[in-house]
Amino acid sequence: MDRASLRKQLRSNRQSLSSEQQLEAAEHLSSVVCGLDAFKQSQHIALYLASDGEIDPVLIAREIWKKDKFCYLPVLDQEDPDKMHFQLFRPDHPLQDNRFGIPEPVLDREKTVKAESLDLVLMPLTGFDEKGNRLGMGGGFYDRTFAFLKKRKKPMLIGLAHECQKVEAIPVADWDVPMKGVATDKAFYG
Repeated sequence: MDRASLRKQLRSNRQSLSSEQQLEAAEHLSSVVCGLDAFKQSQHIALYLASDGEIDPVLIAREIWKKDKFCYLPVLDQEDPDKMHFQLFRPDHPLQDNRFGIPEPVLDREKTVKAESLDLVLMPLTGFDEKGNRLGMGGGFYDRTFAFLKKRKKPMLIGLAHECQKVEAIPVADWDVPMKGVATDKAFYG
């Protein structure tokens, strides 16, 4: 199956989950992620605000704040449409919808950090396999932002997904940046 067809099928899988299933998945995901050594040892952690049926990391964000760690969200650059920043995020930070209708902080360049400064990045995905291959939404933002990881080890990239987004094999492209693992509502694959 090609990437576009696979993306459509897997988006449908996650969108079909009920509100109750989404909440339960978020609770289980939080337990899985917050129990990882990578989470415990990291101070600067990026995640995302869920949309389009993505598994919700909001409980992980609460745990980050509770443990006095620093939480960051991706913010798309309005001047350079291919560029993504990471901005410090607190619960009271104002949000606005980006060009894809996804809520993000209002860009404040004083509060952004370089991707290389992060310890852990919890990434959204559309599909994954147990080898750490990720199928995103097709915009390439994470792959472009973390292309430097082909020569460096930090930050650690971990994908977040519903178990129903796991497939036997993801078709890999040259530009894909591999993850160190994937956390779901059922397990950690890494």
